[in-house]
Amino acid sequence: VWLTPALDGLFVGAAGDRRRFLDRLVVCFDPAHSTRVNQFERAMRQRNRLLENRAPGSDAALSAIERVMAETGVALGAGRVAAIEALRHTMAIRREERAGSPFPWADVALEGGLAEDLGCDAAVDVEDRYARTLADVRGRDARAGRALDGPHRMDLAVTHGPKQMAARFCSTGEQKALLVGLVLAHAAMLSARAAGAAPILLLDEIAAHLDQHRRAALFAELSALGSQAWMTGTDAAQFEAIFGAADVFEVRDGVLAKHSG
Repeated sequence: VWLTPALDGLFVGAAGDRRRFLDRLVVCFDPAHSTRVNQFERAMRQRNRLLENRAPGSDAALSAIERVMAETGVALGAGRVAAIEALRHTMAIRREERAGSPFPWADVALEGGLAEDLGCDAAVDVEDRYARTLADVRGRDARAGRALDGPHRMDLAVTHGPKQMAARFCSTGEQKALLVGLVLAHAAMLSARAAGAAPILLLDEIAAHLDQHRRAALFAELSALGSQAWMTGTDAAQFEAIFGAADVFEVRDGVLAKHSG
């Protein structure tokens, strides 16, 4: 499980970035998820090409491709829904156990795509309905040059729990705290599913934008989680609070050496 500065704009960036973040969470406990995502996207590209250069007799080929989109699209959508439900459950536990944590609990949900249908109906019914929808809107999608319905339109909605404010409207500090909280919750969820075997955490420049209080809270969270955590930074002073409890290394001129203190 990793967190890098590139993710700092997750809540205000493109929906595609949030889908990729979510899919990375799903893959951690459902390795087949990435295969389904690739299969769906490949079928969607094939459909787009057929619609762009539609020839007589292509309806049968379109129907076959749309069936693949429906099968893989509903399966990957269901994986996302299951992951969100599991994450919400973990968040609820953390909310009770860590009241007042500087990494606030978040309310997470899926919006758009097939999310609402998958939350109400059986997957087989959603699959058939999606296949019919794709057949019905071929003309519209041909004019648009892309498919306008499906799991590729899903978005991850995150709300700052204590404030009940959408994450995209929170301050940059609050967004960072929410993001760290999500990653810690995901690591806790994986640990619970693996009978306590906590995942390795890679946290790049994690302390740079955290104040002293949040840094201390983060180190305590990592200690309680029991993960092997690798944290990087350019200022050793940011990690002084854990010098006695962690191995500290320096990289100079391509050489790794134990920090001298």
